[in-house]
Amino acid sequence: MGARDVPPEPRLDLEERRLFDKGVDEFNRGYYFECHDSLEEMWSGLRGPARDFFQGLIQVSVAFYHLGNANLAGAESMMRRALRRFERYPGRYFGFDLDGQRALLRRWLERIAAGEAAADAAAPPRWTFDPPSSPRP
Repeated sequence: MGARDVPPEPRLDLEERRLFDKGVDEFNRGYYFECHDSLEEMWSGLRGPARDFFQGLIQVSVAFYHLGNANLAGAESMMRRALRRFERYPGRYFGFDLDGQRALLRRWLERIAAGEAAADAAAPPRWTFDPPSSPRP
C-alpha cells in the first residue's frame, strides 16, 4: 500500500467522540454487546474511508461477545471479517496499534482452531488509543 493509498484519519465531532470513548470504555470493561451498540451508533453516521476501520472495531466487539457466550463459529466469523476490514489500514491508525490488534485476532483464531478458545477472564483484551486531536465542534 502506497502512502497515498492510506485512508486519512477521521476527525470525530463531539458526539461521535463521546460515543467512541464510551464504546472503548465498555470494551475494556468486558461489555462487548454494549460496546457494539455505542460504536454502531457512532459509525452509522460516518462516511468516508475511515468507516471500515470503525466497522472492524464493531466486529471485534461482537467477536468477543460471541466468544464469551461459547459461540465459537460466530467469534471466528467476526474475527475474520474484522481482519478483512482492517487490511487497508496501516499498522497504527487513529492512535491505535492496529498491528497489535491484528496479531491478537490471529492468536485467537489459532486458539479457536486448536479447540483452546474458552474465554480467558484473566486476560481480557483491552483497547488503548492515543489522546485525540481536538474534535470538530
